[in-house]
Amino acid sequence: MSTNQVEANVNKRSANDLFESPDFYNIDDLLNEEHKLIRSSIRDFVKKEISPYIEDWCEKAHFPYEIVKKFGDIGAFGPTIPEQYGGGGLDYISYGLIMQEIERGDSGMRSTASVQGSLVMYPIYKFGTEEQRNKYLPKLASGEHLGCFGLTEPDHGSNPSGMITNFTDEGDHYLLNGAKMWISNSPKADIAVVWAKNEEGRIHGLIVERGMEGFSTPETHGKWSLRASTTGELVFDNVKVPKDNLLPGKSGLGAPLMCLDSARYGIAWGALGAAMDCYDSARRYASERIQFDKPIASFQLVQKKLAEMLTEITKGQLLNWKLGMMMNEGTATTPQISMAKRNSVEMALNIAREARQIHGGMGITGEYPMMRHMMNLESVVTYEGTHDIHLLILGADITGIPAFA
Repeated sequence: MSTNQVEANVNKRSANDLFESPDFYNIDDLLNEEHKLIRSSIRDFVKKEISPYIEDWCEKAHFPYEIVKKFGDIGAFGPTIPEQYGGGGLDYISYGLIMQEIERGDSGMRSTASVQGSLVMYPIYKFGTEEQRNKYLPKLASGEHLGCFGLTEPDHGSNPSGMITNFTDEGDHYLLNGAKMWISNSPKADIAVVWAKNEEGRIHGLIVERGMEGFSTPETHGKWSLRASTTGELVFDNVKVPKDNLLPGKSGLGAPLMCLDSARYGIAWGALGAAMDCYDSARRYASERIQFDKPIASFQLVQKKLAEMLTEITKGQLLNWKLGMMMNEGTATTPQISMAKRNSVEMALNIAREARQIHGGMGITGEYPMMRHMMNLESVVTYEGTHDIHLLILGADITGIPAFA
């Protein structure tokens, strides 16, 4: 394809991003002016910096590293982290809206941002020393550095407590060994927040920096999902980690699970954004596509699909808003976050599939976003706790009997 053709496609996609957010219950009335301004600025960013290029990035399985600095410039990294460390000092509704708008553009792009904020910056801020906060957080917030989070292992996904990655105390340093996989951002990451067991089997967080001898980040290829994000492994072969790089504020499995709660909250909003994009595309297409001498929007079954989509999106908006308020108050529980995460992702997957049907054959092309969202959401329904694990988290809360322990 010639340069002129590529530019023409980019201009066409940019002009075609006519997204209008559904708000059937006037939920905007629950937002303050700062919330609306933040949402508007991120939406404009997505229309300019992501929408025109995302189909090409996904088709080529290309991670646009330049987006990292751009995310930093607009405040997408660590929006709830205090301003003194480079964060936005914003509330959780603002954080949710940022994730919603970015994932409206693409789940892989949101993964890049939410890993940086919730899984790298959050534990350093929450469990780190003041020296660690000052050393790492400003560069992560600005996008100068990219981070990743190492918990999942080849043989331990839903059962992270079984991890075998470990470190030993060697006097003036720790010696880290093991491997992590399915790690977003890892091939390009400057630092990794890694969870490993000490000699007593207690889980701790360690900050591992690129360039440490024995530390490598092989990239994962052949993905049919999240193709515009970069995924890989973390391999530790006798890596010497300075003792100053241990996160001292909390140990045990509860520490990484607190990080996952923050990430799952962002996913609940993000998946809602993907659903909104599919619905908006289907609504618009149905009004324009003529069959039997009239727009397909006039047919009962199409109206049924659109009505059901809007209902589920509205329910998700209200659920996420209430959860955001509880996050602001510090009262949100892990099961409540699990409910929102699994609800949003399941709803988004169903809407993507229904929207694809409304588009007919055109729905499988890159001219419309449904197939890309659908493939992306197949990862989102699995990571940060699988769909079934979140059901069991809720089940344990309902019955008082954990089914997975």
